[in-house]
Amino acid sequence: MPTLPQEPAPPGLHEARRTAESFGTDAHRYDRARPDYPEGLVARIRDGSPGSEVLDVGCGTGIAARQFQAAGCAVLGVEPDARMAEFARRRGLRVEVATFEEWQPAGRTFDAVIAGQSWHWVDPAIGAVKAAAVLRPDGRLAIFGHVYEPPAEVAEPFAHAYRRVAPESPFSAQPARRPLDVYRAGYAKVADAIRRSGCFHEPEQWRFDWERTYTRDQWLDLLPTTGGLGPLPADKTAVVLDAVGTAIDSMGGRFTMRYTTLATSAVMDVEKAGSAPTAV
Repeated sequence: MPTLPQEPAPPGLHEARRTAESFGTDAHRYDRARPDYPEGLVARIRDGSPGSEVLDVGCGTGIAARQFQAAGCAVLGVEPDARMAEFARRRGLRVEVATFEEWQPAGRTFDAVIAGQSWHWVDPAIGAVKAAAVLRPDGRLAIFGHVYEPPAEVAEPFAHAYRRVAPESPFSAQPARRPLDVYRAGYAKVADAIRRSGCFHEPEQWRFDWERTYTRDQWLDLLPTTGGLGPLPADKTAVVLDAVGTAIDSMGGRFTMRYTTLATSAVMDVEKAGSAPTAV
């Protein structure tokens, strides 16, 4: 299903600002439709960090940040899209508007740096080194995201309609569904980038499997928040949504999505980080 590229994206995606900035077009829809993260993931990051102060990179509307707040953490968000940041502020999150590469920590440090569905927008040459620079001793970097792969009965009509209305899009070249191993390989590359930073202990790979049932309206509400549809004109988006809606109607008006949430996480190695080049 050619939607939002999962972690990590091809080299250079952090420069694809048009797609990156499409998510703030309807921040209310994004916050309403996008799923939360597994409670076990939040607890594992919180319990595996030396304290409760968290920096959320690319916090968006604050979906992950609010979960960490509910788990007892103090969260600061960094978000390049002012529209998303303002929405998050209205929901009680402290947010500073900047890309992570340009953000100035001003001497502040954190117990955990997290990135949910956002690390692929960060320059890979900078991300892990800068995260280490703002982490306290034994602080944790955690990069995570969902695998969005609906059943073939939903994914194939989406892909067919998408290729018809946006043949020039790089998403059109993707298969309707991709094996989970493709995403797992992506997170392995994230781990490689963390190793190359020279700042962390050996990265860990985590996996959380869960399910959610969507009605026709709920799934059509989520689709425009993805990277594939976000930049499209309204008339082309409508064609895709109509095709997907018809498919879901034929399934009885609802379907069950089997989600996998993947994460790569590593604890800062103070000795290594002390000799690594700074990105701040």
